[in-house]
Formats: sequence, structure tokens, C-alpha cells
Amino acid sequence: MKKNILFPPLINTLACSCRALGLFGLLAVALPSAVYAHRGANNEVDACNILVGHERVHFTAYTPALSNDKEYCQIIPHLGSTNLVFDYEGKGLRNLTVEFEVTKEPEGIRVFYLEPTKIKSGTVNGVVDFSKFGAGNYLAHVAIVHQDKSIDSHIPLSIGLEQEASDNLPIKSLFVVVLIAGVVYLMKRAAGKHAAGPSDA
Repeated sequence: MKKNILFPPLINTLACSCRALGLFGLLAVALPSAVYAHRGANNEVDACNILVGHERVHFTAYTPALSNDKEYCQIIPHLGSTNLVFDYEGKGLRNLTVEFEVTKEPEGIRVFYLEPTKIKSGTVNGVVDFSKFGAGNYLAHVAIVHQDKSIDSHIPLSIGLEQEASDNLPIKSLFVVVLIAGVVYLMKRAAGKHAAGPSDA
């Protein structure tokens, strides 16, 4: 009678493969917040900056009633009253006429507007209750207006569409370390049992 000597190694290999795949899957699920911070190209220093001509305007959003003083940029998870802050990074725009606008896309519905004016302080504040307009994609526009000509720049905003990134990264990291240690232990134990088993020769 022939002995089948291929099944134990095959079963061990399949078990190890399944464990490894499970580990990678859990890593992918457990660590999304590590790369959540900003959108934009990898070479962008700050995705919250709007380049208007040769000047930069920094955009920040706050939802004080929902998240205290936490700052947001292109992803605003909460749908409600939102403070919008546009800060000039240099002094070049302070003597120019600048227009500010936020529109809901793709309809182009205006939800915030500040007519063209010179902002000597270098800071513009506005409040929008996005719950009146609904979750969706928006654009924050900053435009230099001069002699009926306009240089318009904008950044995309996601309002109420994406959940807030979790701040419990240390807990997730500990979970991943324990998971890896467990998988390594089980793999070594399975390999030890196979090596210590009776010879099939």
C-alpha cells in the first residue's frame, strides 16, 4: 500500500500562505490613517496651499461645534457650520484686488462669496453651513481681479463624504505587532511539529 507523503507539506504550505495573506489584509485595513493626511501630488509641500499667480494662500477649515479646534483642509468629514480661513503667505496680494468663492460641484452653486477687495490684513474669514447644501464635492476659489481680467485658482474640497481618520494609531500599531508575533509563533510551531514528526522514508 502506497503512502501519500505530499499532503502534510502541502497543507503546511497552504496554511502558511493563508496566514501571510491574512496578515497583509489586516495591515491594509488597520493602517489607513497613516497616509490620510493630505491629498495632492507627492512633491507638494502643503496641499492646503492655493497658488494664485506667484503668491500662495493657505486654506484652513474648522468645524468648532463638531470637532472643537481641529484643522481640516481638503477633506472635511463633518457636515455643518464650518469656519473658512484664507491666509496670505506673503505680502504680494495685500495690495491687489482678490475675490473669494466656494462652489458646490458639479453644479457650480455658490455657497460662499466675498466680492473683489483688497485684504490689507492678509486674512479672510467666512462661515458656511454645509448642512444646507449637502455632502458633496466643492471648490474653494481665490482669484486676482484686475481691469476686468481674473486669475482664478482653486482647490477641491470633500465635505461630509469621508469619515475622519482615526487618531488611535498607537493602538493599531500595537495590534499589528501582536498579530505579526502571533503569526510568526504559529508558523514556527507548525514547522517544528513537521520536523519532529516520524520519518516517512
